[in-house]
Amino acid sequence: MSSDLDEPVFEARLWRDNGWTAQVIKNEDDEGWAVAMFKAGESEPALVGPWTMGRDKKNPKPLDVNAFNTLVKTASEVLRRHEQQLHAQLNKALYVARDGAWTKVTLEIVPAEDDPYAWLSAFDAAGESLARVKVSAGFKLSQSAAESWVDNGFERPAGRD
Repeated sequence: MSSDLDEPVFEARLWRDNGWTAQVIKNEDDEGWAVAMFKAGESEPALVGPWTMGRDKKNPKPLDVNAFNTLVKTASEVLRRHEQQLHAQLNKALYVARDGAWTKVTLEIVPAEDDPYAWLSAFDAAGESLARVKVSAGFKLSQSAAESWVDNGFERPAGRD
C-alpha cells in the first residue's frame, strides 16, 4: 500500500523521488533562496544550503533532475559522515600484546536513554571472543586500562562503573 509521500513529485520547488525530498524555501536570513533535503521519514533536513536565483533575480531557479541527483548525493554523504562520526564516538578499540599474542580490547557504548552502559570486550588474534563485561558508559578505555584488564584475567574493572 503506497501513500502520497511515496509518489514521485517533480515540481519547480519540490522534488520527491527514491526516498528523498528536495524543497526550495525562502531564505529567511536574506533575499535569497535555500534548498532543504529530507530523507523519507525524517522530520529534520539532512542538508540545507543556498539555492540559485532564477534569471529574473527574484524567484528561485527551478529544480531539475541533475540538481536533484547532486543534492541526493551530497545529502547522503553528509548522513554517512554523521554516522561514521557517531560510530567513532561510541566505539573504541585498542590492542594489547602479551606472551607473543595480540588481544583486541573494545569498548562499545550503548546510548540507552534511561540507563546508558558499555560493553568492554576482548578478542584473540582470530577474532574469537575471550571476555565481555558490562561497564558504565563513562568508562575510559586507555592503553593502561586495557593492559590492566588483560593482565587481571578479564575481571570486571573495579570502581570504573
